[in-house]
Amino acid sequence: MVYLGDVLNSMLSLIFIAFAIGAVGYLIGGISIKGISLGTAGVLLVALLYGIMVHYVPEITVGENTINLYNQAGFKIFSNIGTALFVTAVGYIAGPKFFRTLNRKSLAYILMGVVVISSGALVAVLIIKVFDVDAGMTVGLLTGGLTSTPGLSAATEGVSEDLANNATAGYGIAYIYGVLGVVLFVQLLPKILKVDIAKERESFIAAGQINIPAPKRKLHKLDSLDFFPFFLAVAVGVIIGSINIPGINFSLGTSGGTLVSGLIFGHFSHVGPIDLSVSKNNLNVFRELGLVLFLIGAGVPGGVNFVENLKLEYFLYGVALTTIPMVVGYIFARYVFKLSIFNNLGSITGGMTSTPALGALISTAGTDEVASAYAATYPIALVAIVLVAKVIMLFA
Repeated sequence: MVYLGDVLNSMLSLIFIAFAIGAVGYLIGGISIKGISLGTAGVLLVALLYGIMVHYVPEITVGENTINLYNQAGFKIFSNIGTALFVTAVGYIAGPKFFRTLNRKSLAYILMGVVVISSGALVAVLIIKVFDVDAGMTVGLLTGGLTSTPGLSAATEGVSEDLANNATAGYGIAYIYGVLGVVLFVQLLPKILKVDIAKERESFIAAGQINIPAPKRKLHKLDSLDFFPFFLAVAVGVIIGSINIPGINFSLGTSGGTLVSGLIFGHFSHVGPIDLSVSKNNLNVFRELGLVLFLIGAGVPGGVNFVENLKLEYFLYGVALTTIPMVVGYIFARYVFKLSIFNNLGSITGGMTSTPALGALISTAGTDEVASAYAATYPIALVAIVLVAKVIMLFA
């Protein structure tokens, strides 16, 4: 005999919920209005809405069965795995060009990371001093507006429980706009500026072409789907990310470590006779799968925290902490560093440490070459937001 409670338990399991969110999210993301669509960010929107729903209805009871609709630990696993897959793929894509252009073009991207984070930090300090907002709440809004979990972790370490709780609350309030705001920015700005995407893409790809010499020796590929090299890169990246720098108690974390590992693997592409390269098609699959898992895993808790802590003025501060750094970054990239529109927006997604926005930009630009600008800007932005968050919490 089949019991309704058992059926619902299976239907409302974490696996079912996650993949249902993904399916509905892609359905919504595919809707285009005047050329604008959410794309993969549609998954984030559905995840956030689900998180808001389970805040009010965390469980349901059917007969004698109580079914939990929110498995926080499970969604955290989705988020971590998604981050590792997506960022490693980005590193692989950017790796062949990243190190070859490091000496020629990297300074502008390094400075872009500093500019974006510094402008956000300045706005945060003004919010604290002018509007008398608690430092913990403000730093939470800053890290949420920049979607930086490492920044939040650094901010909450070694401070009072009240400050830490306020920072976590602020992160939840600002996170939603922090993701959607950057996603929409990279899609809308080219349209507002009436950029000829096809023409820009053609010149962008032509300018970035680098002849990469093929290895002279015959290499051995262990599997046709490239699971071995990619999984190895993820594993190495997790190790790199876990290394703690003494004194300042800083580590790159999963996102930073897997980015570095992906860049290295993508650059060298082999160890002795073993082929560590990953085909473009397989990288696209890993990248998209990672992105959607990340959006599901981060979006549901984000929706829960958003409802729990929302105040209108805090939400507006979060909007400012996302929007102002983007606008300042764009102005510097265009008029000071003279970057093309794709490199400009790519560096902004890196400076904002926004994984979903890079996915949206790749879709908008029609080329994953924009990942190089992201990869060049992201590391310095990651370090900068961690340091800024710590400094503001300690001295504000």
